Amino acid sequence: MAFPVVDTEYHKEIEKARRDLRALIAFNNCAPIMLRLAWHDAGTYDVSTKTGGPNGSIRNEEEYTHGSNNGLKIAIDFCEEVKAKHHKITYADLYQLAGVVAVEVTGGPTIDFVPGRKDSDICPKEGRLPNATKGAPHLKDIFYRMGLSGKDIVALSGGHTLVLGCSFLFPVLLVIV
Repeated sequence: MAFPVVDTEYHKEIEKARRDLRALIAFNNCAPIMLRLAWHDAGTYDVSTKTGGPNGSIRNEEEYTHGSNNGLKIAIDFCEEVKAKHHKITYADLYQLAGVVAVEVTGGPTIDFVPGRKDSDICPKEGRLPNATKGAPHLKDIFYRMGLSGKDIVALSGGHTLVLGCSFLFPVLLVIV
């Protein structure tokens, strides 16, 4: 697919979708799973091959059935409600916007959103997302593949306190930094 034309009309649709997502997330109390959806769509990025990343491919059964994506079909279906109203917005932008709104709804900062992500139907192989049970070396390998630093690992993994409601990763993260 081609990149979306990010003109004034697209920006207006993004703002309407942001309002709809805010209402949907607040009403359904689903901020954690929406943030997880955004992260799992983006977290497959490989800096060396320039593949994966926030491209909306997680909407495909081949990818949302990966073990690490267990349960994310719920968030994908929630997003379909918004996509039906705002069909011009790419799935890639919609999923990342859902993550941004989830942070805001939970009391986090207002985040500037830059649209223009291209949708893809190419699903990355399973195993590109971090697995906390495999320890610090695995987490380093996964995050470094994305081009991130040790501090980035701590910051991003801290999102699991929102997503999972626990801090099981922090002992591992202390070893990384």
